[in-house]
Amino acid sequence: MNILSVNVGRAVDAEWAGNTKRTAIDKRSVEGRVPVLANGLGGDERADMVAHGSPNQAVYAYAREDYDWWEGELGRPLPNGQFGENLTTTGIDVNGVLLGEQWRVGSALLEVTAPRIPCVVFRNWLNESAWVRRFTQAARPGAYFRVLEQGDLAAGDEIDVIWRPESSVTLTESFHAYHGDRDLMRRLLAFPGHAEVWDRVAERVLKPE
Repeated sequence: MNILSVNVGRAVDAEWAGNTKRTAIDKRSVEGRVPVLANGLGGDERADMVAHGSPNQAVYAYAREDYDWWEGELGRPLPNGQFGENLTTTGIDVNGVLLGEQWRVGSALLEVTAPRIPCVVFRNWLNESAWVRRFTQAARPGAYFRVLEQGDLAAGDEIDVIWRPESSVTLTESFHAYHGDRDLMRRLLAFPGHAEVWDRVAERVLKPE
């Protein structure tokens, strides 16, 4: 279980990039050790700080194994960083991690907070008209993390899972909870370490019908 690629990107103007018309989804791999700061990697930017600026979205990871699956589905190569992730992983089922799970990577400590929810910028970047629906149906979302301890990391670093909470849900289960599975949402809320954003999401999902 290790980091295959560390990817960062700067915000640029783009007419196709939603309401803000700016995006930093184009992440490119970098060599050497990269600082892990309180709200993201050194040298990385997020253009839409309203939708993507939370410390709970400081770092995004996606598995090379899921890329390989998508290459078969889409019929085209997908290089590391194509989905806008900071960390391309290998040897670990990212979608099977638990909310609240903690990873030691390099000298940084990261905690899983949420799955990635696809948006119009992601769709336009990939130039796949049905991408939001396909990504949602596949339920291979990748993981957002918050930074518990700052440090640095690099490609090749091992992923050391140092804690897995007993009462949590997997990333895939949280993805289904976000999309309306009320039973899974109740299970998620019962986990005392869930990120506060889930309380707001639960208001929508658990709203009386």
